[in-house]
Amino acid sequence: MGKRSNFPRRERDWYATPSAAVAPLLPHLTWGDSFVEPCAGDMALVSTLEAAGMSCQWAGDIAPRHEDVRCCDALSDDLASWAEDVDYIITNPPWTRSILHPMIRHFAAMRPTWLLFDSDWAHTRQSAEFTPLLRKIVSIGRVKWIPDSTMTGKDNCCWYLFDDRPSNGMTEFFGRAAA
Repeated sequence: MGKRSNFPRRERDWYATPSAAVAPLLPHLTWGDSFVEPCAGDMALVSTLEAAGMSCQWAGDIAPRHEDVRCCDALSDDLASWAEDVDYIITNPPWTRSILHPMIRHFAAMRPTWLLFDSDWAHTRQSAEFTPLLRKIVSIGRVKWIPDSTMTGKDNCCWYLFDDRPSNGMTEFFGRAAA
């Protein structure tokens, strides 16, 4: 799953988003905010956000794992019509850079977009081209991706807010809250 793991990766990088990974994002959202989830998988992220008062207007995935998730390629133009009248795009995307990077560009051009992925990305050269789009980084630490496992993932993670609209150019960083 991570760069220091020899475990086989799950097909299409599918790992359900645990509620504990969503909790640090909630203070950055407002009760009632609407969103679309383009990599919805089994609806775990949607369920957690809706339980916190958010409103999912559309959920899609290239390989749906829930009856309420539409089969859709997140990089297709179909997403634009669903994202037109929402506050955010929020998802736990595949971390494979050849998929992640086009998603950042595509989503941020439509709506402010919260993405959950590894924190090391922000410290690499490959992130430089996305810095103008980056508004917030919310650190969450390591995530327990496999519920019945005794281990957490080996990579620290963050929620990243990307937005293509003009800004002051400053990225806000929010460190981990005390446990």
